[in-house]
Amino acid sequence: MKKDIDDYLNEGIYGIKETKASERKEFLGTLRERTILALTEGEVVQQKGLKQLEEAMKSYPDASLRFSGEVTMRFFKPYKTLASSRHIPYTSVTNQGADVDIALVLHVDHAIDKPDIFLHEEKEQEKATEITKKPEHSITSVLKNIFKR
Repeated sequence: MKKDIDDYLNEGIYGIKETKASERKEFLGTLRERTILALTEGEVVQQKGLKQLEEAMKSYPDASLRFSGEVTMRFFKPYKTLASSRHIPYTSVTNQGADVDIALVLHVDHAIDKPDIFLHEEKEQEKATEITKKPEHSITSVLKNIFKR
């Protein structure tokens, strides 16, 4: 398909047409299908996912790392250190006007369609906590109930 004058004028006025613009905003400028691992702002602040990120970097040595410019850079220090040790390039992306919870994206420049790109560490910790909770009829709760009366 040949471009005409109107296409060039529209590109000059509005910018180049971009496929899946909302998806690119969500994943810090890349596409979901290219994403290996995505961490939320809360996970980055709590420094979660370092082990998973290192494993992903081992599996995909040609990957790149993107940080959200909306998050304070000091929270990214351990992630930058890890990326440098693995020779993974990284960059900061500022998504002006995008309300996105994702703060870190490890990605490649081709589609891999990885089905699971988010951490599930919190769910596993919640399950472990539920298992280790004391039952309601423990000795301490029985004694407390006796002495309340």
